[in-house]
Amino acid sequence: MKLGLQLGYWGAGPIDNAPELIAAAEESGFDAVFTAESWGSDAFTPLAWWGSATSRVRLGTAVAQIAARPPTSVAMHALTVDHLSGGRHILGLGVSGPQVVEGWYGQPFAKPLARTREYVQVIRDVLAREGKVVNDGPHYRLPYPADAPGSTGLGKSLKPITHPLRSDIPIWLGAEGPKNIALTGEIADGWLAIYYTPRLADHYEECLAEGMARPGARRTRDEFEVAATVQVEITDDVPAAIARYKPSTALYVGGMGAEELNFHAEVYRRMGYGDAVDEIGAHFRAGRKEAAVAAVPDEMVRETMIVGTAEEVRAEIGRWESAGVSMLMVTARSVDLVRELGALVYSDPDR
Repeated sequence: MKLGLQLGYWGAGPIDNAPELIAAAEESGFDAVFTAESWGSDAFTPLAWWGSATSRVRLGTAVAQIAARPPTSVAMHALTVDHLSGGRHILGLGVSGPQVVEGWYGQPFAKPLARTREYVQVIRDVLAREGKVVNDGPHYRLPYPADAPGSTGLGKSLKPITHPLRSDIPIWLGAEGPKNIALTGEIADGWLAIYYTPRLADHYEECLAEGMARPGARRTRDEFEVAATVQVEITDDVPAAIARYKPSTALYVGGMGAEELNFHAEVYRRMGYGDAVDEIGAHFRAGRKEAAVAAVPDEMVRETMIVGTAEEVRAEIGRWESAGVSMLMVTARSVDLVRELGALVYSDPDR
């Protein structure tokens, strides 16, 4: 088991103690540090800024949103960060959802799986630097067709000026639905899992195996990384810890997506919490946020987090590892917790 520090995206401002958290993570044996983006701070700038003070940890995006940049642009970001970090970059990508893609980026959301496949292929073509990058679409035409609306007809195929440090920068995909997880198993180097539960490990492994069985699949299961974002708390007061995470669960289930399409809510439906999801969503959409939080069952929170005494947390980490998770991406926000988790995982003689 590896540990990653998930810094996520900013709220109203930067994470005040991010440099201290990152330093503690590197000192404590963490494997990687990740940043994210939603519709505020971007993922790459904080990663490069804060990552410049590191020398060992891998630096990843979890996730950078596909709609935010053309694939050639994100390839430029990736090869730049990889050079500056000495080959420590992980490019984590995700499709986000229609509210953000169409409402914030002004891009169509239709056919997200096909878009992801094409997007990743263009990035790999840029990083391979074997020739001029050409893509026939239909989503990312390179060069822009001469007969397309607004075209000057002067577009030309190019290959990157800068030679990538690595042609095989690992690409991990954030995926929640079965088809997207299968696609991840086929074309990616790792899966960024959110709201993971070991209880459904067999289902997840079946989805990954489906993708890895397809012709031309990139990795075998032994070569593939599964990184699960998880809240970890070492405490004797489990009910209080669960209560602290109910507001964020209610937000993502009830407010981070439309009533017609909310990928986070669908994850919990597949986990068997359909009635709770309906109640949380109804309260949230009606503006009854306190009622939405109160409608979140304890177990709905607990099974996607690791909480308890040090011994209980150690045992749970072993259970997640046995389920197929190779990295826990923890959302720790205190230096003490970062160090405690590092000592807990990396000092275990059986690990």
